Amino acid sequence: MEKKSKIFVAGHRGMVGSAIVKDLENQGYTNIIYKTSSELNLINQQAVASFFESEKPEYVFLAAAKVGGIIANNTYRADFIYENILIQSNVIHQSYLNNVKKLLFLGSTCIYPKLAPQPLKEDYLLTGLLEETNEPYAIAKIAGIKMCDAYRDQYDCNFISVMPTNLYGFNDNYDLQNSHVLPALLRKFHEAKINNQSQVEVWGTGDPLREFLHASDMANACVYLMQNYNEKGFVNIGTGIEISIKDLAHLIKKVVGYKGDIIFDSSKPNGTPRKLTDITKLTNLGWKYKIELEEGIRNVYQEKFTLNAE
Repeated sequence: MEKKSKIFVAGHRGMVGSAIVKDLENQGYTNIIYKTSSELNLINQQAVASFFESEKPEYVFLAAAKVGGIIANNTYRADFIYENILIQSNVIHQSYLNNVKKLLFLGSTCIYPKLAPQPLKEDYLLTGLLEETNEPYAIAKIAGIKMCDAYRDQYDCNFISVMPTNLYGFNDNYDLQNSHVLPALLRKFHEAKINNQSQVEVWGTGDPLREFLHASDMANACVYLMQNYNEKGFVNIGTGIEISIKDLAHLIKKVVGYKGDIIFDSSKPNGTPRKLTDITKLTNLGWKYKIELEEGIRNVYQEKFTLNAE
């Protein structure tokens, strides 16, 4: 990828896509194309075809997706499988038709079986049943990985896939109905602090273990792999470090400066017990994360709730 190569970042307004754009710009890439969803509806096959035919991007980062937390995944099951399959199918197929030099597809570690051995190795894909609450989304993402591999097999396309762990960072979604656990907890604790609430309720028992990666690190890994990885299959992107939801809640309480109590509601779903990625493949390729969790949470909290107080 040359500094003047034409690069299309699909989904540039989301946390993942915007982080990739920022990393590319920081590294001196000057020819980045992006379209808002109102300018280019990636679900529309003809619109995507017209875009690729006119713009002819050389490299594609496929970060566009319909995403959400447990509630959203479980409530809008049809939307999650339908929209994600359409988005990735349109972009991947048009990348082939228009001779894109390389495409990077972003998935999620929810593609792994619910009870897969830990840590999660890339080889564990399709070895067991998925977590029920986000099965439609996971199946869409698995289809994206396999589609990239199929186009590599049949057409010799250099399409690669990456599976980031749980992400957080700037431009995250803080909607309590649709967000992931870390931004949801940040908002809950912040609002409890400014409203002088005596307690904060956290879903589940607090026992599940999760791994978190700052979006800036994820983006840097994606650009690194676009430059250095050209194989079939996919690469986990993570830290290889996990924390319980209970410990995460207490860490966020500390960062926010909240003084009340934390109540865990065990009647609410826990989700998958553990989701720790095996990052051996990524480490062997020469990349490692830089931002530690507490530092990252402090940066995000300051940017979202202190500098830009809602």
